[in-house]
Amino acid sequence: MTTLRADTAGRERDRERTLSWLRGVSGELASATIKRLEETLPWYSEMPPGRRSAVGLVAQAGITSFVSWFEGTASTPWIAAADVFGSAPRELLRSVSLQQTLQLIRVVVEVVEQRASGDDLLQEAILVYSRDIAFAAADVYARAAEARGLWDARLEALVVDSILSGEYDDELPSRIAALGWRGHGEVAVLVGTAPKQLEVDTIRRTARHMDADVLIGVQGSRLVVVIGRATPRDDTPDGEEPTSFMAIAAALESQFGEGHLVLGNEVPGVVDASTSAKAALAGFAVARAWRGAPRPTFADDLLPERAFAGDPLARSALVQRIYIPLKDQSTELLQTLWCYLDTGRSLEATARELFVHPNTVRYRLRRVADIIGWDATNPRDALIVQSALIIGAMSESSNGRRRVQRR
Repeated sequence: MTTLRADTAGRERDRERTLSWLRGVSGELASATIKRLEETLPWYSEMPPGRRSAVGLVAQAGITSFVSWFEGTASTPWIAAADVFGSAPRELLRSVSLQQTLQLIRVVVEVVEQRASGDDLLQEAILVYSRDIAFAAADVYARAAEARGLWDARLEALVVDSILSGEYDDELPSRIAALGWRGHGEVAVLVGTAPKQLEVDTIRRTARHMDADVLIGVQGSRLVVVIGRATPRDDTPDGEEPTSFMAIAAALESQFGEGHLVLGNEVPGVVDASTSAKAALAGFAVARAWRGAPRPTFADDLLPERAFAGDPLARSALVQRIYIPLKDQSTELLQTLWCYLDTGRSLEATARELFVHPNTVRYRLRRVADIIGWDATNPRDALIVQSALIIGAMSESSNGRRRVQRR
């Protein structure tokens, strides 16, 4: 028993002697650490003076915290770690990576170990403390990353909501830039059903492989993906076509839940994405009315269903892209198309009614397809074209009534 007390007393004396030495050389250790940082870590020397000073404060706080921990006034290394990293400004976490922080800890440990060579008690304490402070540093960075991830998710949801509603201000580009948006070219919006398990990273990785970036938002049961080309169409090398938005949508198709998948029209940039989003949302709402709708499908291929549901964008598109070009080109073509559709798409019946040869009808229908891009001999295209003719005629009647009323 007497020998045990003597050993304990001896260890306490050694501890007190080591602690007294640590207190005396803590300032010298801090200066030596700063000098070693400048000599061994290039990234430290390249920092602005303000950040170098902040890193120096962290190193000095680490030494001071170790002394307090060795003395026993700090209850746990985790509390000491909070003291160490709390001495630096918050922006330091964004400018100094976790790898650089661990390099900083290693330099501090090496400096203290070199000065404490031969002191087994101090060497053991340094080993325990450096291990725990490294874990604490990882915890600090993990918490910061988690907080940033949550903030990015909220900001991304806000941006997508703004695009869908079309109600956004001049701050939208800066918010998108804060998310690290890589899209600098054309944009299209893809709308489908949200899956039970959303794999956001897979969606982003797939888009990057196709030279695109995405903004992702979930609204109830809908999954909305804003797709942006990383390279504008005009900057594409000659002879090389950029990846189509339909190809990107097809690659992302497996990340959506069951049901229809609708791709909005292509727009020049992300600030114009609201137009594409409105078309995609309107198409998604009525896609079930097209029994043979492919997955994914263009919102423009659902123009008749959207127009029947009261979508003003669809009604305007049908008139502007089909009815008016045909009317401006030739009343003969417009009359032939009307007759062809009214007779159940019969070439012979159309020819008899117009007193022309069936080949003349074929020729005129080909010209119609060249002008508007839809072929009336195709059943689906015929529905689109006939809807445009009906809505165009109705709009002319309405305009005529307004002119009469004004008189």
